Amino acid sequence: MGNLGSALQQLREERKDAQSHVEKLDAAISVIKSLNGSGTVTQAYQPTRIISAAPRRKMAQAQRARWQKAGKDSQAADTKSVSAPVKRTMSATARRKIVAFQRARWAKLKAQQKKAA
Repeated sequence: MGNLGSALQQLREERKDAQSHVEKLDAAISVIKSLNGSGTVTQAYQPTRIISAAPRRKMAQAQRARWQKAGKDSQAADTKSVSAPVKRTMSATARRKIVAFQRARWAKLKAQQKKAA
């Protein structure tokens, strides 16, 4: 058992050494990336863009104008195309037939469940 304990301790020390070596390599890589300008280190801490109230108001007005223009264009396209189909309603007799069929279907399903139980 003494041999296993010392082997385990030695493996842990080697692991710690390897881990510190990997951390040093990561640090070196990040330094080289930042020097090259291709690293994402500076981009990760970039603050969000803050816009004051006046430009935000102008942007909102411009967006509303775009939406209004798009709405007018779509209305013009609707008048040129064929009118929308008329919504069809179901007659009372057709509705009663569907309801009767549905009730019969549910009754049949419940009867099968009772037989199974």
